[in-house]
Amino acid sequence: MTIPVLLLALVAFLCGHAVAQDVVIYGSTPGGIACAVRAAREGADVLLLTHAEHVGGLLSNGLSTMDALYAGKRAPVYDELRQAIHDHYATTYGKDSPQYRASKPGHAKTKFEAHVVERLLEDMLAREKRITLRKGWYPVSVERDGAIIRSVTFQKMDGKETFTATGRVFADCSYQADLAAVAQARYRVGRESREEFGEEHAGILFMRSVKWPPAHVDPAYLAEYRRLDLVHYKRWLEIIRPQSTGAADPAVQGYNMRTVLTSDPANRVPVEKPAGYDRDALLRRLETDVKWTSKTGNIPGTVLPNRKTYWNRPQLIGVQNAYVEGGWDERRRVTREHVEFTKSLLYFLQNDESIPAAQRNQWRKWGLPKDEFADNGHMPYEIYTRETRRVMGRAIFTEHDARPADGLKRAPVRADSIGVTDWFLDSHPCTPRKIEGGEWEGEMLLNNITTPGQVSWRCLLPEGFENFIVPVCLSSSHVGWGAIRLEPAWMSYGESAAHAIVLALQDKITPARLDSDKLVRHLADRGILLSFFNDVRQHTHKP
Repeated sequence: MTIPVLLLALVAFLCGHAVAQDVVIYGSTPGGIACAVRAAREGADVLLLTHAEHVGGLLSNGLSTMDALYAGKRAPVYDELRQAIHDHYATTYGKDSPQYRASKPGHAKTKFEAHVVERLLEDMLAREKRITLRKGWYPVSVERDGAIIRSVTFQKMDGKETFTATGRVFADCSYQADLAAVAQARYRVGRESREEFGEEHAGILFMRSVKWPPAHVDPAYLAEYRRLDLVHYKRWLEIIRPQSTGAADPAVQGYNMRTVLTSDPANRVPVEKPAGYDRDALLRRLETDVKWTSKTGNIPGTVLPNRKTYWNRPQLIGVQNAYVEGGWDERRRVTREHVEFTKSLLYFLQNDESIPAAQRNQWRKWGLPKDEFADNGHMPYEIYTRETRRVMGRAIFTEHDARPADGLKRAPVRADSIGVTDWFLDSHPCTPRKIEGGEWEGEMLLNNITTPGQVSWRCLLPEGFENFIVPVCLSSSHVGWGAIRLEPAWMSYGESAAHAIVLALQDKITPARLDSDKLVRHLADRGILLSFFNDVRQHTHKP
């Protein structure tokens, strides 16, 4: 963009159409909620829109655990939600109760029930009078004035009604990056080649598990690495060559339902034979499209409050790709396919004579909970879309940003960091291909070589825009995405984005023009974790 055009865009941003809101946010994911809540608390008027009828994204749809490896403070809104979860179980059942203990206070992996966290998030939004929440809307068109988004037109999910939202700053906090796509932002789908960014684990990839501890790895390295103040796994995967070609591939990683089950007879809905149940089709699917490791399906144990568990299976491989660029009719079809297969597999495990009787009886103790997703057949409303689009930003987070830099024991330093990663680089299977002794193609679990990384502010700024921020489907490679794609991280990035938006509004500039040094200092003062050191704890933050 030339300087005169940029100046015209800035003038238009400051002096153009009358605006209804300071900030328009699409997506009621945890990242979107953190962004909305922080912006409102800092004095901005916020319009929060979502396609969903239930806020909270995967936290309200069966995720059931905070996927985090770091137990310390990360960002105030996220910290507040975690505390509210523990407080709910302590107040409702008592601190000596099994429910409170099951929520795992003090542990990185906070546990919770879906309906509980949905209510807590609804309450959090309701307390902020500057937030207007509109459910059941999705973006269909964008009015742009060069690099400035002027307005977004939304359509009702269940009809043809539309309305246009105007604002000074826009943020896409959805899992699908639908607003970014409608705005014609550039984005990536699928996997880059190994050559594009020089990433060791990029592209077509086959890995195999190595017995722990890996004999070829320096024990001193493992001992030093496992001193990091993180949850650790005794797991090591290595690349299988030459089958791992590193070639680019359009497939994203597989999805599944995060189905919630209960063993409480008073709260349990028995699993009935699904309409259209097809045993032969089910068995064919188990052989090719599902990460299936046991005929018994890994009988679950109680890990959630109130005798519940989450079932992170079955995992269909292949059908996820149609969801990414599909319209909502196609996305509903993909979701239904997952729901139907999940119910069929549960019925199979509880009733099929090929399953040993003792194991069938163990499975029959579990059913769908009456108090979860009651208006949706007790199945989650949304599918676990682990990866969709990733915008192309002014910087890109790659595998190199989450592994030790040359000459360092830590990841590369990013002077404009707005948050950190603590999860390891990972990917679920991408295609239904397998070789002897290996995992499904695309599966990647880099537990003991990933280092907490810093996320550049520029990763949230799509190319070619001045007043548009994407804190969820931010700029990253497929491999880098493995460390990004967790709710605790997204809540942190969403809150940082809100601080940036408010600073820009106060300075009467676009967020893209914000001085990054000023932003980083502001975030540090507000209690956002910007860098990870093993021997330094987060300082006490302001509310």
